[in-house]
Amino acid sequence: MKKLRAAMAILLPILLVAPGCTSVSLDCAQPEVFCVGLVTDVGRRDDRAYNQAAWEGIQQAKSDGVADWTASIETIDVKDYAENIRVFAEAGYDVIVTVGYDLSAATYAAAGQYSNIYFIGADQRQSENQNNLPNLVWLVFPEDQLGFLAGALAASITQTGQVGAVCSSDAWLPMKSYGDGFIAGALYINPDVKATVTYHNDVGLDETFTDPVWGAATANSLVDSGADIIFGVGDTTGSSTLVAAVTRGAYAIGADIDQYYALPVAAPRMLTSVLKMIAPGVVDLLRAAKNAQTRTGAFATGNYPGQIGFAPYHELASLVPDDVRQQMSTLPQALLSGKIQTKVPVTTP
Repeated sequence: MKKLRAAMAILLPILLVAPGCTSVSLDCAQPEVFCVGLVTDVGRRDDRAYNQAAWEGIQQAKSDGVADWTASIETIDVKDYAENIRVFAEAGYDVIVTVGYDLSAATYAAAGQYSNIYFIGADQRQSENQNNLPNLVWLVFPEDQLGFLAGALAASITQTGQVGAVCSSDAWLPMKSYGDGFIAGALYINPDVKATVTYHNDVGLDETFTDPVWGAATANSLVDSGADIIFGVGDTTGSSTLVAAVTRGAYAIGADIDQYYALPVAAPRMLTSVLKMIAPGVVDLLRAAKNAQTRTGAFATGNYPGQIGFAPYHELASLVPDDVRQQMSTLPQALLSGKIQTKVPVTTP
């Protein structure tokens, strides 16, 4: 699949400076050099979130001898998505990794245009109206299982018998899966626990993810009703939920990334976070791309399920009994293997 645009690439200057990022080496136009480029979602590469996780996966692949050259483009504005991808494509990169749901459309379009390049969409998923492309794979994560992990831990630790989750709108299926999974996980541990999930459906869908006032107010309401452990998910709405819960003396469980580092103000009472383990998934898919190029294996396509797990308990390790710690350590694999089923619908009713 290596490099139909090599002739074009060598006509360019020796180095291209991609918008807002590192230099791109034109050695990538050579067939023997395996190059991987990262296009971040809006924000820094080292954001202690998805961008950083994807980059760490790329760097691990380089350390493992899978990639020869790696570079990144930090997206400044959403309007730059397509151009940032194009920079790597025209420079002859073998694999382009893009990060986050908002890059889905640009990634799909680029994969159709540059059929000689492999694309990995991290924390993206194929929609019903998109065809399966042989050079594109989506690294997806089961939100129902992530919610299940949060609910199971909350039910194992609660002292009041009441736990809660604050989520953005359930009009977005992954968010509803978080909430339904949370309840399923809590009841799996203790059928008598009271697990309450509140969704934000009072404004437009996009606004439900960026409403810190509502997130904090909802967390306070849950604490007032007796919940002592609260799970928050959904951008700044979720972040404000966690901070408010901790401020009121409850324990918090974060989502997707290790919120202990992302929210220092909440860290002292941040029990853990349920993780989308992007780095290992990126490593696996880069290895598959390399094998496909060398004809020693096949590249994955469509939706590829990533691993899930818990972040460290950090300052609260002593709060988690050994038997609970042991049980929680077995849940991620039991869920991924199908040994435990969340029974959460995969489509909206």
